[in-house]
Amino acid sequence: MAKTSRFFEIIQILRAADTPLMAKEIARELEVSKRTIYRDIATLQAMRTPIHGEAGVGYIIREGYDLPPINFDQEEAEAITVGLSMVARTGDADLLKAAKRAARKLHDAAPVVDHLLTSSWGVQPSDAVNMKALRLAIREEQKLDIRYRAKTGVDSTRIVLPLALIFYFDNVLLVAWCELRRAFRHFRIDRMTSCRATGDTFVGEGKALREEWDATQRSSTVET
Repeated sequence: MAKTSRFFEIIQILRAADTPLMAKEIARELEVSKRTIYRDIATLQAMRTPIHGEAGVGYIIREGYDLPPINFDQEEAEAITVGLSMVARTGDADLLKAAKRAARKLHDAAPVVDHLLTSSWGVQPSDAVNMKALRLAIREEQKLDIRYRAKTGVDSTRIVLPLALIFYFDNVLLVAWCELRRAFRHFRIDRMTSCRATGDTFVGEGKALREEWDATQRSSTVET
């Protein structure tokens, strides 16, 4: 997490707290060290953010302290609330943590929505695939070496260029260019028995490949 984002999160966490919070509690929430929190709070205090307290005692922010407003209307608030709630169905634990951080940021910017509920039932997390690493590979255009079990039970090893993830209510598909087949393929996450970065990249090619894949979707069904 970037330092500026961490500053924002610390402020939001303190604003939501009813009692002083220890550095270790904030550190656990943001998955960083206590030393990092001590440093960040000292920096925020030097920037005149009204955070009071000290190490060993806990920290609290002055009541009424606010950040520049972002305004959403009722329907926008409903759309955001439902969207963030449904992240729980992706099976991606790190994406869920990010959704919770986003919800904190939006809490004061949107009308309260407590009349739209979503089920948390959905994709089961995979022991073989690190979803955070997979999303990183897509963003940074890193090639992946995957071991895949087809619906027939046959195992194969593929080198793929990961392009996108499609989330369904019960599964997640990786859209990729398969070097073995020289074509676009969809790979079910729950059929991957291993997934790792090869160290090779395809930087600069991802956008064009996604556009080409999208064109194939308009005219035909991509094989799995």
